[in-house]
Order: sequence, then C-alpha cells, then structure tokens
Amino acid sequence: MSSIGIIGSGFSGLSAAITLANKGHEVHVYEKNEMSGGRARTWTQDGFTFDLGPSWYWMPEVFEKFFEDNGAKVSDYYQLERLSPSYRIYWSKEDYTDIPSDLDELGDLFESWEKGAKQHLLDFIDEAEIKYKIGMDDFVHRPSYSFLDFAEWQVVKNIPRLNLVNNFASYIRKYFKHEKILKILEFPVLFLGDVAKRTPALYSLMNYADLKLGTWYPTGGFGSVAKAFEKLAIEKGVIFHFNSNVEKVICEGREATDFVINGQKLKHDQWIASCDYEHFDQKLLPQSHRNYSPSYWGKRKMAPSCLMYYIGLDTEIPEILHHNLFFDTDFDAHASEIYDKPAWPKEPLFYSSIPSKTDNTIIPEGGENLVLLIPVAPGLEDTEEIREKYFQIMVERLKKSTGLDISKHIICKRTFAYKDFVEDYNAFRGNAYGLSNVLTQTAFLKPSIKLKKIDNVMMTGQLTVPGPGVPPSIISGQLVANEVLKKLPSIQSVNA
Repeated sequence: MSSIGIIGSGFSGLSAAITLANKGHEVHVYEKNEMSGGRARTWTQDGFTFDLGPSWYWMPEVFEKFFEDNGAKVSDYYQLERLSPSYRIYWSKEDYTDIPSDLDELGDLFESWEKGAKQHLLDFIDEAEIKYKIGMDDFVHRPSYSFLDFAEWQVVKNIPRLNLVNNFASYIRKYFKHEKILKILEFPVLFLGDVAKRTPALYSLMNYADLKLGTWYPTGGFGSVAKAFEKLAIEKGVIFHFNSNVEKVICEGREATDFVINGQKLKHDQWIASCDYEHFDQKLLPQSHRNYSPSYWGKRKMAPSCLMYYIGLDTEIPEILHHNLFFDTDFDAHASEIYDKPAWPKEPLFYSSIPSKTDNTIIPEGGENLVLLIPVAPGLEDTEEIREKYFQIMVERLKKSTGLDISKHIICKRTFAYKDFVEDYNAFRGNAYGLSNVLTQTAFLKPSIKLKKIDNVMMTGQLTVPGPGVPPSIISGQLVANEVLKKLPSIQSVNA
C-alpha cells in the first residue's frame, strides 16, 4: 500500500482520492478551506442553503459511471429530479420562452418559429450525439501527453466527425436561421471561453447534453453531490485535513520531498495537485522545477469569471422558474465585453437560479433562495461599489419581469467575484470557468497532467485535461489517479 497526498477537494481531487482509495491505497486530502467541494461548496445563513458554485447538473451518466466504477450507486447518496421545463429564457420584459425537457416538444417550438426547424433540430442533435459519444467515451479519457495519444486509427477516423476546424456560429447556421433558436444553441458556448465564431463546432456536444440528456436537480442542491463524493471517499478510507493550506513545495532532484502545509513538512509516496494549476506551478514550486514559464501562463486564454449574488428572501418570487436566462439585452455586445474588449458590461446578460422552486428543504418556510450571476471578463477591477451597482441593475430587471422588488424582502445577502475567486481558490486571473476551449487549448495543447521535472507529482483539475466543468473534472481526477496507479508498483519496490 502506498501513501498518497492530494491537494484540494474539488471534484477532481475527490475523484482521484476515491479512485486510489478504492484500490487499497492510503489517501490524504488537504483542503485549504473549511469544507470539501472546492467551487461546489455551500453557504448557509438564516435557514437558507446556497450553492456557491455549480447549479446546472448535466451529463448524469458521468456521475453514475463514476459511482459504479467504485462499487456504489448515485441513488444511494442523493436523489435526482429532471427539471421540466429545463429552463426559461427572457427575451424582453413580456417575452419569454420555456425550454421543454422533451425533444419532440422542443422541435414543435422551433417549428413554430421557423419552417422545417423541427427536422433540422433532430438532424442537429443526431450529429451532436455522435460528437458527444466520441468525445465523452474516448477522447476525454486520454492523458493527452502528446498528439500520439490520438494517433491510433480508432481515433483518427473519428476526427472529421468532430468538426474541430469549423466554428460553432457558422455550423449552427447551416441548420437554423431564427435568432431565438441561434441564441438557445449559443448560450452554453458563452461560458466555454470565447464567442461562437471562434469556438469549434465540436461543442455542439453541449447542446446534446442540454437538450437531449436534460437538466437535473440533486435534492439539497449541488452541494449534496460534493457531500456524496466526500461520504464515498470516507467509506473508502480517505482521510481529510481541512483548513490545510499548502505554503510551498520543497524539491530535490526529480522528487518533491516535502509539501509544507500549515508550517509542517509532510511526505507521501505520490502527490496529486488538484488546486489551481498556475498557482501550484508559479507560486508553490521552486523556480527550478516549474512546468511552465510566466510568459506561457500570460498567453493563456481564459473562460469568464463571474459576479455572483446569494440572496435569501422572505417571500416567493412570482412568475419565474428554477433556472432563468435573461437575454433581454444585446447578447453579442456582452460577449464582446468578455472576450474582445474586456470591460464591465454596459447592459449585462445574467442568469438567475431559484432552487427553492424545486426544493423547499433549503429555505425557511415562506422564503426563497435566489442566486444571480453575471459572466464577466477575468481580471477586472473588483470593488464593493461595482458589485452594488450591478446588483441594483438586476433588481430592476427582475422587477420588470416578475413584478417583485426583491430589495424590500432581503433577509441575507452575499456577493462573490474576482477577489473571492483568488482568495478562496487561488484562481488564475480570478477565473470561474477555467481555460477557454479554443482549439489551441484542446487535448495535448492544454497544460499537462505530467510535470517535466518532478516524478512524484501529477496535476488534475479544470486547467488541465480534459477541461473545465464538473463532469470533466470528475474524469480528470479519475484519469490522473489511473496514471498514478501505473507508477505505484515501482514506488512500492523502491520502498521495499
């Protein structure tokens, strides 16, 4: 049995810990914050429970397969409910669309806007399914050390079907013309790290995840998923150390000999860093052992950061769903203010999550818990005045759409933005969604899971393969754990 230390308890760290402990190894997880979950932590106040991070539960089969791989079932740890409608899009004060969870109903909706669109939707989803299955069943499970990982015929023959060269904007316009349909399909791309015209058509696989596989809700919120992973980890024997901050890594030769955590030197046979990659590489490693240069990191293109508000209300919000997208301003202008000319948006798009519409266990009786999110460029100036300015903008927009002035009903309120991402997660440039998913940062072109100058440390998480998001992070942890397992016999023989 080998001893393994894991830095960070986000989903990639939890996934790696469970995978290794399931094989009988001694696993210790060191987390700088007071609870597990990383960006999927929760905050409770005045009887309200808020998910601080993810709120969209997509790709349920990734979670199910992970639990099955480790001798468990999702249903033994938390319950899922498929949302119907999946979500609502507000186009203006009096114009909104509820997105059906049933694909046939969605096709009828598209057909009402554009003749022939229902069949085009079915054709589009069929192609998206092919991309999804090639990507999720094969590509994302490769360590991506180099292009050779993708050189075998089984992979090469599928590359043309992935539409890596075509851009997403032009690809979807081969199927549809209606502006509302295009915005429905483009909305997931907004969080992938660039505008649709510079994002590979490959990412229509996200539309398959959205429109075919559906939007789900785990009872208790997304934090219940993180708690389920922690519970499974503990059952496997994983030992957690909270409020444990890594201060530096001491290296000799090709080995990280000690991790200094809360002033104490700690040793393990193998380490996995599930913390922010750039922070680990540039701040914790000695300069002689860093994987990349400052200029390398400076050239990375990032997905957005975000400005978030968590608000507990003493009343229900009328005429609104669990998930709501407010596209009642210029979509392209806001996207440009994220990616082309980074600036605080003049007229922001925003998202509201009201999980109490589905789950009354997370609120006091008669209350409502509301999360508001504006995607913004990473690295912008972050002040309390700016946060309050945008809060008032969204209060007014919500009032126009629902008739309720939420400012008169606030019991508790918390904001979260650039400074908090840096403080709580050491997030590179205060990002919320990792690296941009442009072609030049895909697969083996991402920061590597393997360190060039250190043999007993590997990297996992949203800044390496396969990429950002909860399902990819789960896969990342499992992938890296399996790479570590290949090393352990040689470690054992040395220790013997």
